[in-house]
Amino acid sequence: MENKNLLLIVNPCSGKAKMRTELLRVVEILSAGGYNVTVYPTKERGDATEKVKSLKADKYGLIVVCGGDGTLNEVITGLMQSGIDCTLGYIPSGTLNEWSSGLHISRSIPNAAKDIVNGKTISLDIGKFGDKYFSYTASFGAFTEASYSAPQDVKNVLGQAAYFFEGIKSLGNIRPIHLKFECEEKTVEGDFLFGAVSNSMSVGGIVKFDEAVVALNDGEFEVLLIRSPDNILKLQPIIDGIIKKDLNRDGIEFFHTKKIKVTGGADVSWTLDGEFAQGADEITITNLTHAIHLTVPNEE
Repeated sequence: MENKNLLLIVNPCSGKAKMRTELLRVVEILSAGGYNVTVYPTKERGDATEKVKSLKADKYGLIVVCGGDGTLNEVITGLMQSGIDCTLGYIPSGTLNEWSSGLHISRSIPNAAKDIVNGKTISLDIGKFGDKYFSYTASFGAFTEASYSAPQDVKNVLGQAAYFFEGIKSLGNIRPIHLKFECEEKTVEGDFLFGAVSNSMSVGGIVKFDEAVVALNDGEFEVLLIRSPDNILKLQPIIDGIIKKDLNRDGIEFFHTKKIKVTGGADVSWTLDGEFAQGADEITITNLTHAIHLTVPNEE
């Protein structure tokens, strides 16, 4: 018998706090779909992870996350750490919502709720960064600090522009980062301005990949590294290549891998799904193939 108990985990502060006015409508939609809905509003950072870890393995058949990418990351981390096998639903109400855009999940809160009721379930890969987890990206370098340093109230007012302005503030502090990347396919070492190990159609709202080169459940990451040019004039063709999705330019390293080791980054600040993570002298990033089950729109 199908478990129709549903836990709705809500971050009331995400995005422009839209969920505060939409919550009743969402509960009505999910209840009309036959679910017994329990609402849990998060209280602080990390709360969603602890809530999921405290659950009995078979208490809920579906956990729905309503928040931004950070809240989704917390719930996925809770599932991975606890070993609970539970289907996820996602109602994006954050600022960027990078992951959901690649899955065609609606930005309309009521429509996203309807798609959970009427959608289909797919399996997706998850990244493991040392002992931490990420749903769509682990990145470092230029602009990545903006995702976790922009204040929430500024994000609420400015939306995605908040990340851009916060990134502009840090431009003067950008320094090349020397790292070594080793995987089965190749070894790459050098000075880099930016890097991302991702499972997403876009990173930071700035880097967007062609759909032909990304699959979210193929067991592989997309690795993008931007080398630090020895001449500032060489930076423009690199930027142009990123904008035009031409990743074969000099200065751009782009490849696929299921597991990669990064060395020399003890002082490097990373961001995992928009949240800060400290680097290490050596860290391994692993693709956990088909680690979660997610309900997405049934586009047929």
